[in-house]
Amino acid sequence: MSLTWMGLGELGTMLKKGDVSSVELTRHFLDRISKADHQLHAFTEVYADPSLALAKAADQARSSGLPMGPLAGLPVALKDLLDIQGHVSTLGSKHFVNRQASQTSATVERLLQAGMIPLGKLHMTEFAFGGWGTNPLMGTPHNPWDLATHRVPGGSSSGTGVAVAAGLAPVGIGSDTGGSVRIPSAFNGLTGLKVTFGRISLHATGLLSWSLDTIGPMARNVHDCAVLLDALAGPDARDATTFAQPLDVFSREPRAVKGLRLAMPDANQFPDFMQPAVIQSWRDAAQVLDGLGAVVIPVRLPDGFLDLAAQTGRIIASEAHSLHRDYVDNPDVPLGPAVRQRIQAAASFKPGEYAEVLKTMHDQRRVFAQWFEAFDAMLLPTVAATATALADVDEASPLPGYLTRPINYLGLCALSVPAGLAAGLPMGLQIVGKAFDERTVLSLGQAFQASTDHHLRHPDLSTLGL
Repeated sequence: MSLTWMGLGELGTMLKKGDVSSVELTRHFLDRISKADHQLHAFTEVYADPSLALAKAADQARSSGLPMGPLAGLPVALKDLLDIQGHVSTLGSKHFVNRQASQTSATVERLLQAGMIPLGKLHMTEFAFGGWGTNPLMGTPHNPWDLATHRVPGGSSSGTGVAVAAGLAPVGIGSDTGGSVRIPSAFNGLTGLKVTFGRISLHATGLLSWSLDTIGPMARNVHDCAVLLDALAGPDARDATTFAQPLDVFSREPRAVKGLRLAMPDANQFPDFMQPAVIQSWRDAAQVLDGLGAVVIPVRLPDGFLDLAAQTGRIIASEAHSLHRDYVDNPDVPLGPAVRQRIQAAASFKPGEYAEVLKTMHDQRRVFAQWFEAFDAMLLPTVAATATALADVDEASPLPGYLTRPINYLGLCALSVPAGLAAGLPMGLQIVGKAFDERTVLSLGQAFQASTDHHLRHPDLSTLGL
């Protein structure tokens, strides 16, 4: 197998055996970026010289016999809301193209401590507010599964989805406020983990919503997400939301799937815009897990569950307006019109409305937690449809985040895994778990991937010389 499509475990083994050096591996991905990113538009900045310097240092440390962790010497790509001191962080906005970070995010710190090598920063939806992945001012990355038609990459971690799917990086880091890790993972045939809020520190991270933002790994298999989570999770004195989390080792032996109770919602509750192929792939995935011994239980979702997507949007808009209003409300500042409109919607909220929405959210979390007690996880499609053509995007459509936003609202964790292709375009299965129960969703995802080959497929990039 080519280095391009190997997982972190395989690449780490090759480094350990001396079959490849970190410098060779880093150059491999830098070469792919150089050949393809002019069309794919995944990167905002490539750290060629710094990444090679870090790779050389990793090789020297390994040759000297120093102990090396599982991520040491392996490349990673970063969403452009993760600050790195002295480097530009745009947050996907033309307004910030010259914004140099004064400190380094906790996420990047922990990746560097683990010995990983940042290849560069990745495009994103402006301020991380949008599920399609569009960005009219900074450019919309090109979904690599269809090079003939510019299809949406999914957002807001658009560049991360494209970079990893196209083999420009073995793994990447995104963020998820209402689906922004899971949607691009589904559209690009990747595995993406939405962690529980408070699992990974948000220190020095560009925020959209201080109540809902989470950092998450995006990779080609579940094991890589688990290893990355091991490096990223844990308390951080600079982010008090991380103090309540239970500690775990996510890459250890997975939980047994046999006997796990999986809620399978009634498809009649889904909206009319669900693609039949997506529904079928979801049902097929449930059958796979059933065949592995999980107990798939047909259920009806609690009343109003799917209405939570709109409620999530109200929280995001309110908090985003508080964070960004100084320039969002300034017509002279160049911003994408759809994002500006989403954020400015909060200006029309009545006094006290934000507090009421938050109260309702906490009340509904308690109600849903009681309903969820009977199950270990829930199965949903990740996105209602495959990636649409950019020219056909309706920015007002609820489609991208319809099935992902409620998970953020309810304070749950979730994993999106590839679940097949429809007309050559990827679809995703969303495995939803209880708060801080990432180990269960990862275990289910690993079992699913051990029995399927959806995650082993990758786009044909031969027209790009790859």
